Amino acid sequence: MTDIIKENIKELNDLIETSKDGEAGFKDLAEHTKHEPLRSVFLKRASETGAAASELQALVVTLGGKPETSTSVSGDLHRRWIDLKAAITGKDDAALLNEAERGEDVAKKSYSKALENQHLTPDVRAVIQKQYDGVLRNHDQIKALRDQARAAK
Repeated sequence: MTDIIKENIKELNDLIETSKDGEAGFKDLAEHTKHEPLRSVFLKRASETGAAASELQALVVTLGGKPETSTSVSGDLHRRWIDLKAAITGKDDAALLNEAERGEDVAKKSYSKALENQHLTPDVRAVIQKQYDGVLRNHDQIKALRDQARAAK
């Protein structure tokens, strides 16, 4: 396996971890909202980020690597912090959407960083770019929902 392929696999595994964090985070947020339409948005996002992770995992296998299968420690800690804050203070939808936007900011940064890698193969770059475009759309939708929730207060 060449160094470039190893580098591509590492980049993909980092994004798998980010996607797994997003999937778990959106599921966690869905559990904390009482607003059914928002729960549906969070569950849809969880499903989409899970599908993105699966796509990246398949690509790692195609490249001959071992795909990441778990979330990151920092993502786990963030979700536990959300749980603790919810238990202590309760969470309104605006606060949940703030957390969702923060998570999407992390995803944007991770995908943007990956796309800066000059050693990505064209097929890997194409998948990462497609998923990054989805992350940007998700971020914009979450931000718009957050702004609406703030205005409704």
